[in-house]
Amino acid sequence: MKFHEPGKLAFLNAIIITVVFSTLFLVSAEIILNPGCNRFFIFLILILNALIIFITTWFIFKFTLTKFIYSKIRLVYKSIHAVKTGKPGKPVPVSGKNMIDQVQDEVDTWEAEKQQELEHLRKMEQYRREFIGNLSHELKTPLFNIQGYVSTLVDGGLDDPAINLEYLKRTEKSIERLVRILEGLDEISQLETGQLKLNITRFDLVALTREVVEMLDMKAGKHEIQLLVNEPEKTILVEADKDKIREVLTNIIDNSIRYGIKGNGRTKITFFDMDENILTEITDNGIGIASTDLPRVFERFYRTDLGRATTKKGKGLGLAIVKHIVEAHGQTINVRSATGMGTTFGFTLKKA
Repeated sequence: MKFHEPGKLAFLNAIIITVVFSTLFLVSAEIILNPGCNRFFIFLILILNALIIFITTWFIFKFTLTKFIYSKIRLVYKSIHAVKTGKPGKPVPVSGKNMIDQVQDEVDTWEAEKQQELEHLRKMEQYRREFIGNLSHELKTPLFNIQGYVSTLVDGGLDDPAINLEYLKRTEKSIERLVRILEGLDEISQLETGQLKLNITRFDLVALTREVVEMLDMKAGKHEIQLLVNEPEKTILVEADKDKIREVLTNIIDNSIRYGIKGNGRTKITFFDMDENILTEITDNGIGIASTDLPRVFERFYRTDLGRATTKKGKGLGLAIVKHIVEAHGQTINVRSATGMGTTFGFTLKKA
């Protein structure tokens, strides 16, 4: 019969103690009631009985705690430790001296970690809902436009030379916007999963920046925004995917134009030598970003309320793609901004 339940353990201990106590009592009574027994011998018998009872009780409870209770606690401790370390089945050295304290510490730590995991899951669920809502919003406009244009053409507009070609062109633009959104999502997915391989080469980062500035110069001129490249004294060579870094520069500079101050706008690109890396900072004096929005600027389809009010253009994927490209290079990107004070994006690249 196995005694693993508290009631059975208590019953076993009670039987053992009762048997020992009863045996000692009967033997002691037989000796004490002997007429020839003196007082000193009686006192010695009582002391001996107490000592035997104490030792027996201590041994029984120690054996019970060690054999049954602590062995169970050890299993709990090992299970918790194995789950936390991700190495199930491996023995964990545990001292029984402070076993309960150790288990309590492990349980408290585990509880804190699980609370953090739950909080992370809640945030991810919130992000998922917002992502689906934003995706729906971005797809809705071009789809509804296409539906309206096609319906007009089907209802007779196709025979009207005054509108048929114009509506077909508008439909084409809406389709192109849908294609750009899908291509952006596909690019992010490939970057996240590592499917998109980077073509790492050595190139002049300043020269590439000048190319991007020249490409966007006409658009900046229409917005009356000045693009400035802080030319360093020597050539800056980096190791990266040139086409992807061109995409990074284009997205960030294009954003600075889109959200810049018309008539008095300025975007400045500066390079800093950071030992093993080159830090590129793109600073504008545009509308800026509120502190509550800063942690989310790299999320897909996320645009601030002020940004949405300022312009309806853009597919909301540019900065998300930028972040994934930079991180795919094993580098970092950050943003500093304040409402009405402009914005600075900075990213690093490995020096060649």
